[in-house]
Amino acid sequence: MNIDKKTPYGGIDISLDAIASVAGEAASSCYGVLGIAKKNSAFYEVLKKENFAKGIFVSKTRGGYVVDIYLYCAFGIKVSEIASEAQKKIKYELEKTFGLKFPKINVFIEDLKESN
Repeated sequence: MNIDKKTPYGGIDISLDAIASVAGEAASSCYGVLGIAKKNSAFYEVLKKENFAKGIFVSKTRGGYVVDIYLYCAFGIKVSEIASEAQKKIKYELEKTFGLKFPKINVFIEDLKESN
């Protein structure tokens, strides 16, 4: 599924992989985030940039697009703060980059790990 955006200069076709890539980069830069996880994965596997779409899901709603992201976080840091900062950063980067509304950014913490 792709997102079609109309501008005065023509149409833009935005792939969900592009949205996942921007959201993944934004989340990865947040303090306390160790990486992007696969949804409900039994194994600890941090996804690389080219595979972010396996841990980030985008769906369309009436008010815009909803992003679900699954994260590994550092142990010993307040989880609510990590999730809140990740939500804010992802929403800001997506709306700035694509010019679309993202009313919901759902952050799921898959696991807590010791940071090295």
